[in-house]
Amino acid sequence: MKFKERIPVTVLTGFLGAGKTTLLNQLLSQKHGYKCAIIINEFGPISIDNQLVLGADEEIVELNNGCLCCRVRGDLIKSLANLFKKQKRFDYVLVETTGLADPGPVAQTFFMPELAKTLRLDAIVTVVDAKHIETMLDEAPEAPRQIAFADVVLLNKTDLVAREELERLEERIHKMNSIAQIIRTKRAEIDFAKVLNIKARDLTAAADLGEAVVEHEHEHEHGHDGHGHGHEDDHEHHEHQDDVRSLYFSEERPLDLKKLEAWLSELLTNKGPQLYRSKGIFHIQGEPKRVVFQGVQMIFEAEPDRFWKPDETRRSQLVFIGKDLDEAELSRGFANCLA
Repeated sequence: MKFKERIPVTVLTGFLGAGKTTLLNQLLSQKHGYKCAIIINEFGPISIDNQLVLGADEEIVELNNGCLCCRVRGDLIKSLANLFKKQKRFDYVLVETTGLADPGPVAQTFFMPELAKTLRLDAIVTVVDAKHIETMLDEAPEAPRQIAFADVVLLNKTDLVAREELERLEERIHKMNSIAQIIRTKRAEIDFAKVLNIKARDLTAAADLGEAVVEHEHEHEHGHDGHGHGHEDDHEHHEHQDDVRSLYFSEERPLDLKKLEAWLSELLTNKGPQLYRSKGIFHIQGEPKRVVFQGVQMIFEAEPDRFWKPDETRRSQLVFIGKDLDEAELSRGFANCLA
């Protein structure tokens, strides 16, 4: 089975009860133009809008709208290979993970050579229950990781939470993951153009680091005591000290390519388990083009992008998202890459 273009994959994740299956049902009821292969990684039989119930012996089921549904058997790679082997026609893959799943291994799966030829990870979409996410973040280790790996966070059930609370939640999520887009939803209702084939994991998407991250980080730098937490007059419940957070570094002086490659390789090898995401745009000495970079734990890729424009400031920007990151250590390492 040959494909002219790699098939995009969207991974849906989120804690138990956040609304992932509701989101999937929304997809099945919308005309989005894709013939999807839906891979479910849940425990027990799963009902999708009463269209099917996956029993213990079923592997692939065709839904009423022509989409395919497949239960993960053994591992994700085998299930995907099985879909191709069955010669089923589809042009999109949706993976719904269990509410307790760590998105890291799922994301890394699509970088493996046997899948990367035909599939590309388009985005990880994390559904968040606005009513209960605070408790989940404080008590369940999976919840912060699901936000950390996200390209899009759907802040769901917003009708159950006051506006001020939503704004505070968005600020907390943004501190944990400054590169994810946050979209408010009720009953997981959304225009799927905002979550399907958005190319969030393409290297050129690193260009979108830009203004939102920079603006937030400038506010962050000037608005607190230097430790990422609130002012003295903040309410007590504002003082969340999340282990997972997002760090931003910027440098206008050019970087040395060999130093940078050596540092990133060592960093991602040694810190991979705690460094969930990394994303950057680099101003390399002697290179007329921007170099863009993305990493998922210990897997990363980089390549030249477009030429620097004559009137733009040549600036390296780097975002790390992870758990218990040493900001001073990372800052020193980045500084040591100067040409």
